[in-house]
Amino acid sequence: MGEHVNTEELGDRLFASLLGCLDIMSVYVGDRFGLYRLLRPGALTSHELAAASGMHPRYTQEWLEQQCVAGFVAVDDAGADPAVRRYGLPPGHVPVFADPDSEAYFTAFARLAAAAVAQMPALLEAYRTGGGVGWAEFGAQMRTAQAEGNRPLYLHSLGRDWLPAVPEIHAALGRGGAVADIGCGEGWSSIGMALAYPKAVVHGYDVDEASVLAATEHARSYGVDGRVTFHHRDLVSQPLGMTYDVVTAFECIHDLPDPVAVLAAAREILAPGGTVLVMDERVPEAFNGPGDPVEHLMYNFSMFVCLPDSMSHTNSVATGTVMRPATLERYAREAGFKGAEVLPIENDMFRFYRLPSAD
Repeated sequence: MGEHVNTEELGDRLFASLLGCLDIMSVYVGDRFGLYRLLRPGALTSHELAAASGMHPRYTQEWLEQQCVAGFVAVDDAGADPAVRRYGLPPGHVPVFADPDSEAYFTAFARLAAAAVAQMPALLEAYRTGGGVGWAEFGAQMRTAQAEGNRPLYLHSLGRDWLPAVPEIHAALGRGGAVADIGCGEGWSSIGMALAYPKAVVHGYDVDEASVLAATEHARSYGVDGRVTFHHRDLVSQPLGMTYDVVTAFECIHDLPDPVAVLAAAREILAPGGTVLVMDERVPEAFNGPGDPVEHLMYNFSMFVCLPDSMSHTNSVATGTVMRPATLERYAREAGFKGAEVLPIENDMFRFYRLPSAD
């Protein structure tokens, strides 16, 4: 059965997991009450933070002490009377807890975890029946958390590191090419491409109407709504009568109930000589039992979010978050491409693929 840790080591590991789980819930509390944001400018007493946040003073004190014990928040004088102790956010912790523009920002993922846990009764029923929990059922909290978690990467890494590493895409967007961004969600990938390539025109497509409405507002707030538009549309049942120089699908193929049909639709709207780019999770090529932290994380996302979402649709292929390269290769070939070529873009979490045309 392979090598496994002994009983004591396993107990220690689960104890650490319990701490981590509860820490994430405490981060969620800090996020919901705006506590990290309020601590960012300077140190506050528990009563000052309570007054500014609307959280009850006694719970605010307990949260601050818990955060100090966890090593997330600093205290000026731990021995002082609780009423006069001053608490602050260390500068190095600001990007993680209180700067949504930072690529280190993590607080949104605590919200994502809380949104998943809130659906546990429905998830347990899905596990029993083989049904699912749809994206809309997870609610606005899940949608905004997922969008905010990826937002800094799309606004920074996408145009700075990832797309320039694909010469044909870099050239096409640089000269003002047209992009179809499939499964765009709240639009940050589309907006990131428009910001990085001022001549490009981007059309984002998603089947979730709330995401499309939010994306439209985001584009307007960033001043790119003249070149970036969003559309509530299923490209499989509502095919387009136009073509694009670049078609992108960022972290969405594994969620789709029928990825082959969507990839075939992407092929249909690709202009001659165009490029299809897929970004999905960087998981190992094969299942081998105990895995690395990324695979471990992706299986958790799959169990509690992505697989139930996919299986909420009838006749879903039920891919799950852990979509290995061979699986995408098979989907791409079934959709009419030559396959799925892994691109040499280094990233700990994501793998990038070009889907070469079979023509």
